[in-house]
Amino acid sequence: MRHSHASLIVSVLLVSAWLAAVPPWANASDADRAIALAQRKLKRQAHDPRAYLYLGDAFIQKARESGDLSYYERAEQALRKALDLAPGHSGVIRHLAYVFSVQHAFQAAATGAAKAIALDPSDSQAYGVLGDASLEMGQYEQAAHAYQRMFELQADLASYSRLSGLKNLQGDPEGAIADLERAIQAGQAAGQPRESIAWAQWQLGSEHLGLGRLHEAETQYRAALATYPNYYRATAGLAHVRVAQQRYDEAIGLYQQAMTVVPLPEYAAALGDVYTRLGRPEEAQKQYALVEYIGLLSTLNKVLYNRELAYFYADHDIKLLEALALARKELESRQDIYAYDLLAWALYKNDRPQEALAAMTEALKLGTRDARLLFHAGMMHQRLGNTTQAQDYLRRALMTNPHFHIIYAELAEQTLKQLAGQLELEPLRERRDGQ
Repeated sequence: MRHSHASLIVSVLLVSAWLAAVPPWANASDADRAIALAQRKLKRQAHDPRAYLYLGDAFIQKARESGDLSYYERAEQALRKALDLAPGHSGVIRHLAYVFSVQHAFQAAATGAAKAIALDPSDSQAYGVLGDASLEMGQYEQAAHAYQRMFELQADLASYSRLSGLKNLQGDPEGAIADLERAIQAGQAAGQPRESIAWAQWQLGSEHLGLGRLHEAETQYRAALATYPNYYRATAGLAHVRVAQQRYDEAIGLYQQAMTVVPLPEYAAALGDVYTRLGRPEEAQKQYALVEYIGLLSTLNKVLYNRELAYFYADHDIKLLEALALARKELESRQDIYAYDLLAWALYKNDRPQEALAAMTEALKLGTRDARLLFHAGMMHQRLGNTTQAQDYLRRALMTNPHFHIIYAELAEQTLKQLAGQLELEPLRERRDGQ
């Protein structure tokens, strides 16, 4: 699969237009008002560290609302200024650690969070940042300890959400769902920012979608949109539901709507896959070219979207050596189970199934119920001739979520049928050999 120069130019123009556009709903958001207020304070008191802290916090919220990564860079600048003015301020250090985590500087994030905790052991949010960084580095026991301490200090939307994420990884999706429901209730009762509540509702929808529960997923995505209109994550979530329902025209419109807000590479890849399914290769190619452009748009994008780009290459059988190189690079900074899954999948696609299975074993060590992981394991066993194990993993993938991928779910079904046919032939072969 090759991308023409012309299609890439078209995609660049499209994404440039999207990045330049600011939808009306984004104007005068809660974050915008907080930014304006902090900036007014700084005009009056240019050396007030608290005003820089408030500005940094507002930039972080704006980044969450809009998906514009440049706000994290602006947040870092404001927070560093606050730290210059107040070197021992635990809140500033914790906010800066959060920005480091979002920018995938996980060791720096963990160091900063630990320092914030040492300065203020009662700061529950600092434990959350420490847990997040530990999780990304594959330090699951440390993450669990940090999240539990966070919860003990304050049972709120943030702590319930983090406990939910850990339970998901540990193969307890029902527990994850229950914690997200508690997170939403706590957020609503406490009057948390609408985007934060919508995020939890979107995540709850995604938990249901991961289990193939389309109605429940749609209900939560719509709830998120009611909480925070035009929320791009929920819009894309609805698109995923429509794909599972084979309502492809509606899915196309929803992906396009989400991408007018934030053109994320995974949305472009998903849209391209829909076009591929519909037999519209030229439109698919434009989206696939866009995936690469977004992923390589800036230095920060290359860090944040490294994983997405590697999965894209491996999933679509293009630039497979580059996919493997990106997967190895990803593992240098993130040692979570998905980093090992990515490495395993890239190795498999590069026809190195034995090495792939070794990495896949690490990816499956927590018992995570993710259909994509189970599918990958099944295909590796199939390549190695381990028929029984291949059948088991592929069957579990489809039982977990029969709609896990627009193309690969069908491949899982086909491979299962082929493997069943092979097993039926085995007794015949044995009888012939014995004659």
